[in-house]
Amino acid sequence: MENNYIVLRSNRSATRDAFFGPSALPDVLETAYPELQAEVNTLERSQVADLNHDRDVVAIAPAMPMKLIAPVGEAKSLDPGAAKMTWGVEAVKANTSPYTGAGIIVAVLDTGIDAKHPAFKGVKLIQKDFTKEGNGDREGHGTHCAGTIFGREVNGLRIGVAPGVEKALIGKVLGRAGGSSDQIANAILWAVDNGANVISMSLGIDFPGYVAWLIAEQKMPAEIATSIALEGYRANVQLFQTLAAYTEARSALAQAAVIVAAAGNESQRDVNPEWEIAVAPPAVSKGIISVAALGESADGLTVAPFSNTGANIAGPGVDVMSAAIGGGLVAYSGTSMATPHVAGVAALWAEKLKQTGRLNSLALTSRVIASAIDDGLKAGFDPVDVGTGLIQAPQV
Repeated sequence: MENNYIVLRSNRSATRDAFFGPSALPDVLETAYPELQAEVNTLERSQVADLNHDRDVVAIAPAMPMKLIAPVGEAKSLDPGAAKMTWGVEAVKANTSPYTGAGIIVAVLDTGIDAKHPAFKGVKLIQKDFTKEGNGDREGHGTHCAGTIFGREVNGLRIGVAPGVEKALIGKVLGRAGGSSDQIANAILWAVDNGANVISMSLGIDFPGYVAWLIAEQKMPAEIATSIALEGYRANVQLFQTLAAYTEARSALAQAAVIVAAAGNESQRDVNPEWEIAVAPPAVSKGIISVAALGESADGLTVAPFSNTGANIAGPGVDVMSAAIGGGLVAYSGTSMATPHVAGVAALWAEKLKQTGRLNSLALTSRVIASAIDDGLKAGFDPVDVGTGLIQAPQV
């Protein structure tokens, strides 16, 4: 059976061991930077085994469908009243931080952006379309996420965690029909090669969709389709792990870069407390910061019932107000909304580290993860659901 496969190659001599073997890390810095490329080839499974012997091939995975981690529930037109900032900006203490994200480049890999929205006035937006639908945002998801990361004030309300960001890379990787993991892989390489310090992704692998495609288009029995999909799932986790390792390796020679991704919205704690789903790819891949969602309650912040468990860190993800396509504001809920809070705070930490001359991927990741607190969380929370806790912006 033929299928489309993503083949990550190095134009030099880096091997898979160079990316995953600690003793070979110097080889990564010498041979992998900046020549990693993603190809999409139509291959038989037997050809995949042959390619695995090529020294310049560092990862192979079937191209799997990717989908928007869609907001949970209906969009809301909340009245901010006399508020001067969103509750999320205040919760992560971005409002009291002396840092704004100035000098830091952020990449948002999503549904595109409404570049004319007042929230992005003064920001240099570099757009690239990976969907063949053209730039712009038909869904509103990418616009909302970008607004939370670096949006300027809208109608007197601060929506952006890092409003000092002056340059953003907008990779449109999800269109009306979703996307695929090869588009995401190419977008990550594009973002890194164009200087991104923080890469934000609120998307995930469409595992059920892939199983359904194998059953419908390849005429497979359900059990065979599920097994093949699981094989592709594992290969894609390894693929994104390789990309994360490449991103970290780049920082030793060029720029620090971290990847932040949504944990997913498949859990159903509101139906049954035991119905928790683990973090989904690509967020589950080693080297990517996975993000859970928190919401407000009278007793403190609580884990959102939809938020997948096992994330590295948590951010505000319920009733988050941000930019709406066409202008104005809209409130969404989801780990997609928590992720840009973490990406925005990562930009603030990157600015702080850059000023001290210590900006590299390891230092940035460590500061982001270690910044989190559990003060203010409702008593009895499960640490597995929130990782290190609620992310916090640097204060001094």
